[in-house]
Amino acid sequence: MTQIESIYEIYLQSAGVCTDTRALKKREVFFCLKGPNFDANSFAHEAIRQGAILVVSDDVANAKIEGVQVVEDALKTLQQLANLHRSKLNIPVLAITGSNGKTTTKELIREVLACKYKVLATKGNLNNHIGVPLTLLSIGAEIEFAVIEMGANHQGEIAQLSEIAEPNFGMITNLGKAHLEGFGGVQGIIKGKTELFRFLQKTGGTIFLNTTDPVLAERKGTHTNEFTFPNQEDDFAAQLVEASPFVKVKIEGLTEPISTQMIGGYNFPNIAAALAIGKYFGVDMQKAAEAISNYLPENNRSQLVKGKQATIILDAYNANPTSMNAALDNMDNIKGYTEKWVILGDMYELGDTSDEEHQSIVNRLRASAFDKVFLCGRKFHSINKDSPTIASFEKREDLEIELTQQNPKAAVILIKGSRAMGLEKLLNSINYE
Repeated sequence: MTQIESIYEIYLQSAGVCTDTRALKKREVFFCLKGPNFDANSFAHEAIRQGAILVVSDDVANAKIEGVQVVEDALKTLQQLANLHRSKLNIPVLAITGSNGKTTTKELIREVLACKYKVLATKGNLNNHIGVPLTLLSIGAEIEFAVIEMGANHQGEIAQLSEIAEPNFGMITNLGKAHLEGFGGVQGIIKGKTELFRFLQKTGGTIFLNTTDPVLAERKGTHTNEFTFPNQEDDFAAQLVEASPFVKVKIEGLTEPISTQMIGGYNFPNIAAALAIGKYFGVDMQKAAEAISNYLPENNRSQLVKGKQATIILDAYNANPTSMNAALDNMDNIKGYTEKWVILGDMYELGDTSDEEHQSIVNRLRASAFDKVFLCGRKFHSINKDSPTIASFEKREDLEIELTQQNPKAAVILIKGSRAMGLEKLLNSINYE
């Protein structure tokens, strides 16, 4: 028996896998991972004391501790263990990646598939080289379907995650301007994200193809096994009825449109993807429609926060040029409010294109008909500081002070920026109650 097989035998008797002693439960396998600012090998003895059934460490200094298995590389061993476990699973494994909408699409797919299957989907944003293995190792014998989100900020990452998870189904939400710095430009993004498609082509898997994305549409008909959506000539047809502010969708097979609690036309492809995948796997479309209708966005992702004074579209989980322009498109189309306000924060990880992309957003805002615009962050402020029409603030705290002096009344307010900007904290400064 190899070392990884012996660890797997213990894993099968365990209560699961953990990488943080603060969350460690008794009889879990603890992996001592390390990074630039931490080394969990120093917690090996503590993990045993807390009741770990096994500790996997790559520090030979821990070899004498009873219950510790020393390996060459703890992270690689975690990934190998996850891959071994995946090889024992005889269930559909669907991988999702893309520039925008991965998590929302994953959540919607989980809700639709749950109408028929016992589904496990990636929790939160555990979608990287550590999160994907942990997700795979959380799949128990009762699970009938796994939905694995895969994130990446450089080329080669999706290929690696695909080799670990070995999905037999996959989809790319879209290909936009996200993590430009790490991918090395738009072409790098396309090459990196489509590593999932190349893996599925190599292994005979099936892809779900969103033909509304112009880059993805070019791949229609090039894959051996593909299921397309949402255009009329595709395998699954859906139509956006309206998005002002909530999305309403018409799909084949149902006479009445599906009313959702989701805002923004940019969410239509995410909804269509979930329903298309539901159809492919035999989910009753009426039940699927009810699942979509009942889904309520959270975690600062296109959340609608309603007050007596104003309505806030809180989309502060992340931002890149593609998603920011989509959010602004949605604001252009929203009707029924006295005023429209826009609050935007800096976009991160854009590399050499950062100035250009922020300038493009500022140019659009200067030509817009929004009643009030507030920009926040060093990049936006440096580009816009001399503008007579748009207010900008280098620090969020300064914007907070300004917002306390404002009275939004019957306005709809978009709040969007990269995660590090923490723009959700602005809610306390806006009089929307």
